[in-house]
Amino acid sequence: MARMTPQQRLNALLEFVSERGNVTIADIGEALDISPATARRDLTTLADQRLVTRTHGGAAALGAGYELPLQYKIARQAEAKTAIARAAARLIQPGQTVGVNGGTTTTEVTRELGKSDRFIRSDGESGITIVTNALNIAYELSVRANVKIVVTGGVARRQSYELIGSLVEAALSEFALDVAVLGVDGLSAQYGATTLHEGEAAVSRYFTAVARKVIVVADATKLARSTFARICPLDRIDLLVTDQPVALAFAAELQSAGVELVVAAD
Repeated sequence: MARMTPQQRLNALLEFVSERGNVTIADIGEALDISPATARRDLTTLADQRLVTRTHGGAAALGAGYELPLQYKIARQAEAKTAIARAAARLIQPGQTVGVNGGTTTTEVTRELGKSDRFIRSDGESGITIVTNALNIAYELSVRANVKIVVTGGVARRQSYELIGSLVEAALSEFALDVAVLGVDGLSAQYGATTLHEGEAAVSRYFTAVARKVIVVADATKLARSTFARICPLDRIDLLVTDQPVALAFAAELQSAGVELVVAAD
């Protein structure tokens, strides 16, 4: 197995603690194949950032359902997110106005859009307009001459770099979007699209309200599950882009709700 970088190791450790709740140094060493000294040092790093609580001989998660900050999510399902992003970007046409919420998968989608030759115009004007509430996406795209980037107002949420609040709704109410591309934390027939934070859920609802088409981008770990805050019912979604064939029962639920399914190629 390839040796993990320090960032990947911290990511894996934080996920391990979050999933288990309480772990010992021995648990960490066995799960991540690292020395006790490295495990203690990494736990101290995470504890200093208030991401875990140190205990005698180990660490504890901050609470059930704790949301990992965005920088620690980047390595999760990385290949799946890249494949999904390529497939989703192919669904966007030159000249369209696209709304994008925050998250690692939507960030990958915007990277694909930003580097695509399809949106480069001979007259030097922008070939696509992207409206986002995600500060990291806006920062990355600001150097792309082929992309017109529009940023909503709002209050920054440091865990995800997303702007939330009534200012986002006020800004989006002035726009008519061709497409909204949404990242979610859960997608199920019963609860539809969901996420972990109610403020981010509200913003994603604003995107769906002003978009002609709604595309959800979600890897297989997000499907047939729900999280705390509801975004929209399943039948408000036009298309789901994911990385693996879905279970027959969930495929039937998608079809019943009128959701087109696109499985990204490897």
